[in-house]
Amino acid sequence: MRVLMIYCLCLLFVSCKTTTDYYGVSTFSKNNKVNAVVEIPAGTNKKFEYNNKTKTFNIDKKNGKDRVINFLPYLGNYGFIPSTFSDPKEGGDGDALDILVLAEYLETGTVIESTPIAMLKLIDDGEIDYKIIAIPSDKEHQIINCKSYVEFNRDYPEIKSIIEIWFLNYNKDDETQIEGWATEKEAIAEINKNLK
Repeated sequence: MRVLMIYCLCLLFVSCKTTTDYYGVSTFSKNNKVNAVVEIPAGTNKKFEYNNKTKTFNIDKKNGKDRVINFLPYLGNYGFIPSTFSDPKEGGDGDALDILVLAEYLETGTVIESTPIAMLKLIDDGEIDYKIIAIPSDKEHQIINCKSYVEFNRDYPEIKSIIEIWFLNYNKDDETQIEGWATEKEAIAEINKNLK
């Protein structure tokens, strides 16, 4: 009995150590929705990032200290679209495409099917750093009722303004500017353009 218990504990320990290659997850789900990997849950001010080498989520460090946003916490669940790459040769930042999923708190490491409704065209320190704005595809997790940029712009202009203000002010060390907004169709085209 004791050997069986130790064996079960070993299995549990090994399974906890198992890691997922989140960068390798498919960009699109079997339902043809965009997969989003959550790094930073809504309402969080610690800047978590996925480390593709160790396959773990860690708090980003700056000058040896945890990077904490000295502003309002993240407005939605922030992360990346797997199997995408913003090529520096094309002016990108060398990372997967960023996505902000407007929903209640989702755990770090959650992969959620999402529906793009807009794209914020952001330039960060001279690099293209576009943000795909999305809602969960599952109605149960939706906090706003819209399916397109037209509806988002018409029904939630205040949310658009808040998103702009937040991205322009959350990091005082970067020089950030907004080029404008784009539709959900342009957001999908940007995703397809940056597929790995």
